[in-house]
Amino acid sequence: EVELVESGGGLVQAGGSLTLSCAASGRTIDDLKLAWFRQAPGEQREGISCVIGDDGQAHYVDSVKGRFIMSSDNAKNTVYLQMNSLKPEDTAVYYCGASPLFSPNGCFQSLFLGQGTQVTVSS
Repeated sequence: EVELVESGGGLVQAGGSLTLSCAASGRTIDDLKLAWFRQAPGEQREGISCVIGDDGQAHYVDSVKGRFIMSSDNAKNTVYLQMNSLKPEDTAVYYCGASPLFSPNGCFQSLFLGQGTQVTVSS
């Protein structure tokens, strides 16, 4: 069992930045496939970034590529999502997700999800 706890959400003006954190417990993050998701009001949850390989290379969907950066700190067992140049359409609840590294789950097929943190971008 993996527990994930997100933090760092809040209200920010368009063009601003926020960094979300996701603290993991139950497994070390280097033993996990990790992902960030978001769910806007009235929309389905969408995967936006993930790390699934041993090389730690992060992959991003087009809507956040070049603006968001996913990183991790193994010593803190924490994953981060640095969000820059935020837009009103980035407003959503943001979740981190995880699956065991050697599970068959794909990039956005996380077995475990956190409770989410709200990000609101004002225009």
